[in-house]
Amino acid sequence: MQVHFGEWRLDPAARQLFRGDEAVHVSPKAFELLSLLVERRPRALSKAELHGAIWPATFVSDASLAQLVSEIRAAIGDDAHEPKYLRTVHGFGYAFAGDATDVRAGHPEPPASRITYWLRIDNRDIPLREGENVLGRDPAATVRLESLRISRYHARIVLNDEEALLEDLGSKNGTYLRDQRIAEPVRLQHGDQIRVGPFSLVFHVNRPGATTETEVRQDGSSG
Repeated sequence: MQVHFGEWRLDPAARQLFRGDEAVHVSPKAFELLSLLVERRPRALSKAELHGAIWPATFVSDASLAQLVSEIRAAIGDDAHEPKYLRTVHGFGYAFAGDATDVRAGHPEPPASRITYWLRIDNRDIPLREGENVLGRDPAATVRLESLRISRYHARIVLNDEEALLEDLGSKNGTYLRDQRIAEPVRLQHGDQIRVGPFSLVFHVNRPGATTETEVRQDGSSG
């Protein structure tokens, strides 16, 4: 089920926000917040309820929530002083206040020639975009990971049509690939396990026309 509001389209299954047919990047946590507010509309959700849903068993300040709201507003062009979509309920929390329509639709299929990449963490898939994808605590990180053992800019994955490279960004606790701490950029293979702080992430790549078995063979992981 997709949700249309104004010129925007929210696809929770694909974990993507679109303006028309153009994908709009927001961080994973910002996407979770927007999806939750849209799903529960028009009910106002308290800050405690939002914290519990977005950062379960993790303490973060109200400033982190406010940063996500600001990120969403910037992405959809919403004015905090005259909000069209995200309403601040002062002293309580936030609500989605705009008109929205649920539309049943299938997953948008990527172009046949396009290679897609994603990370899987805790049975959740996080899509990666071409170019730089930062992993860290910073609110603007592509893959935001909340832990004191994670640096603000911990590591990055750089993608193009030819390869995917994992690089540590001088983090204190290091970045591990296949249980080995990396000291320089390393090429990623389908199914690789990446460990940063307390988090374990699995790297996935889909090449059109290739099965998972083919991917593994190309990566040299099996005969």
